[in-house]
Amino acid sequence: MGKRVWGFIQKRLTWIKGIFFFSILLFIIREVGRVGHEISGDQVQSELASLSWGTLGLLMIGGFIAVLPMLVYDFTIVEFLPGDFSRGYIIRSGWVTNTFTNLMGMGGILGASLRANFYSRSASKKQVLYAISKIALFLLSGLSLACWVALICLFGFDVGQPFRGYWIWLLGGGLYFPGLFLFTRFSDNDFFKDLTWSRELRLIGGSTLEWGSCALFFLAIGWALHMPIPLIAVFPMFVVASVAGVVSMIPGGLGSFDVFMILGLGLLGVGRADAAGWLILYRLFYYFLPFGLGVGLFIHDAGHRINAFLNGLPVAVIRRSAHLFVTVFMYFSGIMMLLYATIPDVVLMNTFYIRLVPYMFYFLDQVSNIIMAFLLIGLARGVGARVKLAYWPTMVVLVIAIGNTLWRENFPGGLAVLLGLVLLCLILARPELYRQGFHYSWGGLLVDGIIFVGTFVVYTILGISTFRVQHHHSWIPKTWLFPSTQVWLNGLGGLLVALLILGGIYRYLAKPEPGWLHTPFDGDRIRAIIKRFGGNEISHLAFLKDKQVYYYQENGEDQLFLLFRQSADKVLVMGEPIGNQDLIVPALQAFMHDADQAGLRPVFYEITEKLTLHLHEMGFDFIKVGEEGHVDLATFNLAGKAHRGERSVVNKFHREGYTCELLQPPLSDENYQKLKSISDAWLGDAAEKGFSMGFFDRRYLDESPIAVMRDASGEIQAFANLMPTGEHVMTSIDLMRESPNAPSGIMDGLFVFLFDLCREEGYQTFNLGMAPLSNVGLSEFSFIEERLAHLIYEYGSSIYSFQGLRAYKEKYVTTWQPKYLAYRRRASLVFTMLQLVLAINRRATTVTTKLVPRWMSGWLTDEIDWNQK
Repeated sequence: MGKRVWGFIQKRLTWIKGIFFFSILLFIIREVGRVGHEISGDQVQSELASLSWGTLGLLMIGGFIAVLPMLVYDFTIVEFLPGDFSRGYIIRSGWVTNTFTNLMGMGGILGASLRANFYSRSASKKQVLYAISKIALFLLSGLSLACWVALICLFGFDVGQPFRGYWIWLLGGGLYFPGLFLFTRFSDNDFFKDLTWSRELRLIGGSTLEWGSCALFFLAIGWALHMPIPLIAVFPMFVVASVAGVVSMIPGGLGSFDVFMILGLGLLGVGRADAAGWLILYRLFYYFLPFGLGVGLFIHDAGHRINAFLNGLPVAVIRRSAHLFVTVFMYFSGIMMLLYATIPDVVLMNTFYIRLVPYMFYFLDQVSNIIMAFLLIGLARGVGARVKLAYWPTMVVLVIAIGNTLWRENFPGGLAVLLGLVLLCLILARPELYRQGFHYSWGGLLVDGIIFVGTFVVYTILGISTFRVQHHHSWIPKTWLFPSTQVWLNGLGGLLVALLILGGIYRYLAKPEPGWLHTPFDGDRIRAIIKRFGGNEISHLAFLKDKQVYYYQENGEDQLFLLFRQSADKVLVMGEPIGNQDLIVPALQAFMHDADQAGLRPVFYEITEKLTLHLHEMGFDFIKVGEEGHVDLATFNLAGKAHRGERSVVNKFHREGYTCELLQPPLSDENYQKLKSISDAWLGDAAEKGFSMGFFDRRYLDESPIAVMRDASGEIQAFANLMPTGEHVMTSIDLMRESPNAPSGIMDGLFVFLFDLCREEGYQTFNLGMAPLSNVGLSEFSFIEERLAHLIYEYGSSIYSFQGLRAYKEKYVTTWQPKYLAYRRRASLVFTMLQLVLAINRRATTVTTKLVPRWMSGWLTDEIDWNQK
């Protein structure tokens, strides 16, 4: 019979559990409804309002302390699992797990799931499940012990006598602990093999502390509310209500615990409103506020995992968004304050401006508004440029501006939230401010210049008009004018102070430039790299000394170098890196990292398709700038109709006794003077150009042989210097100069002589240099910039003979190799091209040396002859 009954119960156990659960739930709903009718909201609000801020603060601290004992479970669970967990990680994970379980217990499923999530990184599923199960067994051991304490209070010391009717609840809960203890201690199951006395006592102690601190905190709230009852008498009822909450299986005992406590406290003479206020404070400080912190820690942990899974992209997006928001807000508020300080009557009549007013800073007078406006604009430039030194000054300025704004009476509440968000975004964006230096871009200078100069000009005109209107009629509306000349003079003084402040900000942001920007020229070092790894078509230009040199090293040995010149915030790199081509990618990355740290943006000029593709993968855009002509020396000859003109010219020079020879370096004084006179006559009033081409300089000419063309009397009529590349494959020439008295076609004769000479010496290719804009933008699908360049090529012959240069070289060229300009995305191509043109057309016999404040470096310079350094 007993077996049949037990079998019947087992088959219908799920139904029995469900009926029990819903019966408890219906009882709670009925009691909550009945109690709710008897509770006045005003009474509860009055009860809570009686507490001081200090008392509420102490209760909040007490609630957090009451949760701490639950961390014992997490410090114990890691002892059952392999792997090492830091103390901080255990505390964070334990806090999340326990506060979530407190509020949304779900019968222990949530706690088990969270612990499995936090502690499974170095353990198997089976190990984690076993460890969690051992912990779960002891979660209620403390409550069970509290049941025995409550029974002793009720029947041993006559404490809480009204609650003796609940003894069955206490006895049922109290039987859990002895049963658990006997089961774990006398079971021979392997499951409990690693459950030592020490660990079991620690879990029992942790659970006892958890429930004890929970009860103690509840009683502390009653003491804070000055309840006129013996608080110790509440303890048995608290234990009964906790058991009821556990039995109900409702998360946090929400409803069941509260109903039992309100009914029990009523037996002690506590009013329903007072009891409700007591429970609200308990729920707030023990459940909700710790849960809020747990949510924050959970989001932080989940965010960290998602960020790691997505290779840091989410954090990068958040930081950059925060950085952009702070920069835009500082510019916005600065401009708004500037308008308000200069033409207040006009802007305050503008409805659009009035709508924006609640989202800007406020200062008391005109001068302080102007100064703060330019402080914000100047620092916004530094923040926008990601300069590390801009962080703390910006933080100080924002704190002062926010404090001054919020000090005003009746400030908008939304403004306080917005300004707090600005500070938070600045803190989030701090990692974005990593650059060590600041260099003004032309675009930035243009924007800030328009703001300052435009303000100054408009302000001056309005001031003069204000002065004139006192004596004559002015064409400017009166709303634009100042109330007095004194007000205008005050603002003018503020503008001059603002200019000094801007100068000070930029001087502060522009730290001493890194040494690689001004590495002294070392010819032996350059020659060693070229000799070891070979050079290229531009490596010889290093000896012009009109460009700086960037060296890339590995293990302390030079591997590569780049030739560059700085212009504003750009580093203009001439040609390809020279040296060990196997290390070109790490060398480019190192160069771009150093340039980025210094606040500079690289631009690569006259580079090949291969390097262009490398740079495109690193975030560069590109545009074709022309083609470079190569002559195949093995197949070149003057036979055929195509070279009939060149053949005739060469034969003519032979008949007239012209000869070609190579002058080996160093040049004699006599030969140098002859070549100089030819060069000066060839140049006339024009200035030498540099950067991408050579110029007449004795030390540069002494680095390589010079081919000269002599007439029958032995006088030099033309010359060209060779450009060795460090390898016996390709060669080229740089300077080509001819005497005014030289016959037509003398350069053709010199070229043919050089082709034959270089072929005899084993060279395979002769580089004739680039034809700018050649074959650029021919397709209808080409970039707009390239199609514009094609128009210049077609119709710009009055400026530069693009087509003539191409046609001249076409006579000899075997193949054309495209050349490109690569520049950083989002950089202005117009400014980049202008800076490149200025670099090429700068006086070639000089090198830029900065003689101005560092913050103005790159866009205002003086020039010193290199030979005088």
